[in-house]
Amino acid sequence: MKFEIRFSGHKNIRSNHKKTIEITKESNLTLHGDCIIGVDATSSCADLPQEIKDKLKIPGTKITFSIRVGEHEFVLYGKGHPDLILSHSKDIVIRKSNFICPRTLAVKCNKASDLLPREMVSLLQDPTTKGIFTISID
Repeated sequence: MKFEIRFSGHKNIRSNHKKTIEITKESNLTLHGDCIIGVDATSSCADLPQEIKDKLKIPGTKITFSIRVGEHEFVLYGKGHPDLILSHSKDIVIRKSNFICPRTLAVKCNKASDLLPREMVSLLQDPTTKGIFTISID
């Protein structure tokens, strides 16, 4: 099962947070949002199909995330959790930790935004750049 979310770049993307990656439906981004890799996302946690939400809540569900920007692709893995809330209307956050809030999509991820290749970050600092965030669940 796959679900794709489209997003755009922004001049303030830094992508240097060591514990999370975030995409947001918001169009504005300050320099404090150092985990955000994309704005103007087409979906948030609340917008995910119920079938995806149900699978994400199965303990230990293995999730593959792909972030594509131009010819570049960044792949990481995370886990589902039965306590996921998945109700935030603007954001999606994937985390290396076990922290859960309405914005959390997955926990125990193997990578965070600081590992996004700098070539991708440079592209994402251009507001005209488009990206695709793919959620794949076995």
